Amino acid sequence: MPDPPPPPTPAPLPAPATAPGDGGPGGRGGVADAEPRQRLHPLSPVLHGAKSLVVVIAGLSWSTLSRVGFGWFALMAALLALGATVLAVVSWYNTGYHVVGRELRVHEGLLWRRTRAIPLERLQAVEVVRPLLAQLTGLAELRLEVVGGAKTEAPLAYLGVAEAGVLRRRLLALAGPAPAPGPQPAPDDVAPAVPPPPGRALHAVSNRDLLVSQLLTPQAFLLPFGVAFVVAQFVSEGSYSFIAVASTITAMAGVLLQPVRRVLDDWNFRLARDEGTLRVRNGLLETRAQTVPLSRVQTVGVTWPLLWRAKGWLRLRLEVAGYSAAEGDDRNRPDRLLPVGDHPTGEAIVAEVLPGVRLGALATTLPPTRARWLRPLSRRAVGAGLDERVFAARSGLLTRQLTVVPYARIQSVRVTQGPAQRRLRLATVHADTAGGAGAAAPDRDLAEAWWLAAELTARAHAARRAG
Repeated sequence: MPDPPPPPTPAPLPAPATAPGDGGPGGRGGVADAEPRQRLHPLSPVLHGAKSLVVVIAGLSWSTLSRVGFGWFALMAALLALGATVLAVVSWYNTGYHVVGRELRVHEGLLWRRTRAIPLERLQAVEVVRPLLAQLTGLAELRLEVVGGAKTEAPLAYLGVAEAGVLRRRLLALAGPAPAPGPQPAPDDVAPAVPPPPGRALHAVSNRDLLVSQLLTPQAFLLPFGVAFVVAQFVSEGSYSFIAVASTITAMAGVLLQPVRRVLDDWNFRLARDEGTLRVRNGLLETRAQTVPLSRVQTVGVTWPLLWRAKGWLRLRLEVAGYSAAEGDDRNRPDRLLPVGDHPTGEAIVAEVLPGVRLGALATTLPPTRARWLRPLSRRAVGAGLDERVFAARSGLLTRQLTVVPYARIQSVRVTQGPAQRRLRLATVHADTAGGAGAAAPDRDLAEAWWLAAELTARAHAARRAG
């Protein structure tokens, strides 16, 4: 009898499907999810613990020291700082990040695990921030700004300086247009180890001018009176104890904080430009390297403080879409364009940000004469005008301000009237931008206001079509 035929070979089972976004077939980036999860620098818990120690000592306050004594105060601070350091170590051990396709995924949490996936196509900039402790230890912090974010996304604190630079360049490269189908370079080849050129230098602010500009402010003129008041209070108490001395120093530091902070923030301010971005570097105790995409600039603000006019100085600021306006610390917002400078420098920088716009050639017209009932002193200080490329609005009596809005950045136009404006047949025209502030032409004649609103709307549509 012939042998039975062998059983048929079973067909191979289909390979399991890869979840979308994991980088495999069908994933977003078409890159295999083989990149290991990276941890932050091992010294990160030490820096977080040191910051916690400062917060703890400030929170305990001098009154606690006077009640419990220096020994118990030091013990309480040490125990709280130790606990904070332990928590920082646990947090560091359970925090990691890696790039999957065109997403940055940040994993954190011990009891409650959390994974944040940040689409890099929504990324506007990656800022490199180096506080004083980070500078001393050779570390840096990366802060991601994403369109529509309520705050800075996924701050990676801390990384080595070289690692932070490589990761920053890689994220910005992935944030560009999606790569063409086909074999992709390995992750290590995406961001070269050699840093890109710093761009074309536009201006470097003199630290001497920065110091003088802070002396020519109302706060600086009030400083001697504030210091004299604090010293008089200290002398009148007749107490030279440690608590009295420490309280006096704390009060004087509060008086000096604002002007000193401005100087420290804007120290060594450098402005450069790449093809489509501005590069800003500034800071003394905390250095910052920010990248501002010119395509996200919504308005340019020019300010002439009263005491600066004798020297012909001005200040330039930006309104940038996609950055977290809800940050409690306004230093996180990339709105500095020129902390202090003369008129030719300001005009040259405005021409770089808004090509074809001449700051000195922007003409504005005053509100009608009857607007003096609403603005008896400041009617001649406000005005509005339409340039070939931008809408300009000026305001301010003592501190003069000019806001310049490109037509292509106008998102909406509004006409508003208050009760007094209705009786005087006046109205205010608002040009709103994606950044939120925009510009306004207050107290215009009602017919002119409606004409101005229609003209702004038409020019905005035409500018967007041309762009």
